[in-house]
Amino acid sequence: MADETTQMSPPSAATHPPPSTAEMTDKTTQTSPPETASHPPPSTAEETETTLAPSPPLEALESIPEPPLASLASIDSDLQKDSLPTTEPPPQVEEKLKEAVTIIEKDSPLEAPPPEPPLTEAEHVTVTAAAATSVSQPLAAALAVPQESEPPKTQLKEEVLESEKGKQIEKKMAPDSWVSFKEESNKLSDLSDSELKALEEFKTLVQEALSNRLFIEAESADLSEEISIWGVPLLKDNRSDVVLLKFLRARDFKVKESFAMLKNTIKWRRDFNVDELLKEDLGDHLEKVVFMHGHDKDGHPVCYNVYGEFQNKELYAKTFGDEEKRTKFLRWRIQFLERSIRNLDFTPGGINTIFQVSDLKNSPGPGKRELRIATKQALQILQDNYPEFVAKQVFINVPWWYVAFYTMISPFLTQRTRSKFVFAGPAKTADTLFKYILPEQVPTQYGGLSVDFCECNPEFTVDDPATEIIVKPATKQIVEIIVNEKCTLIWELRVVGWEVIYSAEYVPNAERAYTVIIQKARKMVPTDEPVVSNSFEISELGKILLTIDNPTAKKKKLLYRFKVVLPYVE
Repeated sequence: MADETTQMSPPSAATHPPPSTAEMTDKTTQTSPPETASHPPPSTAEETETTLAPSPPLEALESIPEPPLASLASIDSDLQKDSLPTTEPPPQVEEKLKEAVTIIEKDSPLEAPPPEPPLTEAEHVTVTAAAATSVSQPLAAALAVPQESEPPKTQLKEEVLESEKGKQIEKKMAPDSWVSFKEESNKLSDLSDSELKALEEFKTLVQEALSNRLFIEAESADLSEEISIWGVPLLKDNRSDVVLLKFLRARDFKVKESFAMLKNTIKWRRDFNVDELLKEDLGDHLEKVVFMHGHDKDGHPVCYNVYGEFQNKELYAKTFGDEEKRTKFLRWRIQFLERSIRNLDFTPGGINTIFQVSDLKNSPGPGKRELRIATKQALQILQDNYPEFVAKQVFINVPWWYVAFYTMISPFLTQRTRSKFVFAGPAKTADTLFKYILPEQVPTQYGGLSVDFCECNPEFTVDDPATEIIVKPATKQIVEIIVNEKCTLIWELRVVGWEVIYSAEYVPNAERAYTVIIQKARKMVPTDEPVVSNSFEISELGKILLTIDNPTAKKKKLLYRFKVVLPYVE
């Protein structure tokens, strides 16, 4: 937490006594919790007055066949808690909070140019949700997704990634633009005639199989046994159509092949005893390896796979040391996946795919035989029994050898599969994630504002949006929060990667009043705490200035959010 000092700078004239310091106090708060997002970056105008408002989501992303172990889709059972509705303040209170402050964002070169006339009030730009959306950056990861109306492109891109030794090595990245497959609708009204026909034929085959008990073991005495997959009974309601469409799409709407896949999946689930697996206690020692955290801009739950955790030799040996341990790991992984899928929405139009993030930082690499065996086993199960559950697969902190490997195997992948993959080196990790996930939803270790529940700052919730600002090289960025009535202002901010100077002060409106130094200028380095939080009780009207000096030659991304707490009135 930033070392904060409240100081009083002298007034311009000494005719009036300074206000009491007891009236202006600062408080330190903790970082915010992981929750849902509401705002993309604001306008980059020189001076901007910002109105915080929810932002519409991007287009739904596409689903792909299940990728390898790093991409096993899952949602923690606690995810249900994240989506519980929160209590909205009464309309009059909400309107009161909006009137309490006004935001102005300014930037200026650190070496000031000749003075320019100040902007008039009419020149301020109000940033609404629509304006914020208009300045959001296009999807430009190592594998970018072009606009839907664009034709296919295959253009190799040379990208520089840092090797582990710090050298920069040029490698051919995967094609910059392939056809982007919009995530297919699972509503019957959106299907083509040929797709509808295939679905009807598939349902006929399934009905015949159910009638003839082809999905039930011969020795089973329970003639009334219900056949279900992922908690969805076959042919009982419209959720069954969504399940069958996954098998059809996995086999390009070839009905006989889709039916064979479904039949084999039902048999595998019985042999693997999936329903009983859900009830087993397999421990929580891998909760930092694979975990669910928030949602993307389209509402897909996000699953993080962190390979670097296996650098811990004790954990690696405990997980992959022998065949028995690898089998237990596989069962744990399938259990996690099954519990995740049970929380998806299989009704037509519902979200039934998962956004995957695979962190390859400090990954053990392809040389680990035990990990390679476990990955191969998991991949085979996923390919055969869990079709079409990935909305997008983003690889972050990607080492050069992984890109080289992918470039080698990419010709053997379908275009539809390749269009779901995005790669980002260490320097591009945060920017890439922010294109798909709002900063409030991204964990702090990946550049966002979201922290674990056990570390949460209760002042901020899923409903508190963050604003993004690009701080230009050699530029001073000032966020000016004009306070229109007495209140307590709470804020938190971070600059991804820091290497900036941060300060905060309060300037009262009174002509001869003291300026209060809330946070003296502090040089922030990458090893400092990722998020800084402050609060300030305002007893006389004025403005809070949050200042970021960027002396570097690189653009920096500033994230901030705040809330107003009005004094209690009976």
